[in-house]
Amino acid sequence: MTKRLPTYPRILSIAPTTRGFGFVILEGLDTLADWGVKSVEGDKNTKSLTKVGALIAHYQPEVVVLENTETKNSRRSARIRSLNRQIVVLARSRKLRVALFSQDETRPAFFADGQGTRHALAEIIAERFPEELGTRLPPNRRPWMSEDYRMGIFDAVALAWALRLKKSKRTA
Repeated sequence: MTKRLPTYPRILSIAPTTRGFGFVILEGLDTLADWGVKSVEGDKNTKSLTKVGALIAHYQPEVVVLENTETKNSRRSARIRSLNRQIVVLARSRKLRVALFSQDETRPAFFADGQGTRHALAEIIAERFPEELGTRLPPNRRPWMSEDYRMGIFDAVALAWALRLKKSKRTA
């Protein structure tokens, strides 16, 4: 009897931000194929959708992962919520699976008690992917500072990793 190895779908994880969105392409068990931040100006939702469509066409993912902004604990702006819904529609129109995770669902994958700051989460991710993301880790944010644009990358990795862990628990 031959044992079948689990297959892992290519994941496009997107984390919308005030400036555009962070994205990650996760292949195999834990390989970051690409990552970055796409900045947009003007009509941010329309331009972001165009860039998301280009990423989908280029990488041909099997799954698109986003933050679930429809939960009652979500503090995302109306524009980001709308963009998230539009990305879901775009992905489904291209016959892709869509996975949505709230912050409450992603935190336990990184913190034993499910609690931790976004910067602590980014540090854990940078330690996990030092060659890819070590130099992208922003400095710890002070109360008077606005959020670093690179945090979108780490949010996207957290979402992709949450899906990967959920899938590996099912196959175990």
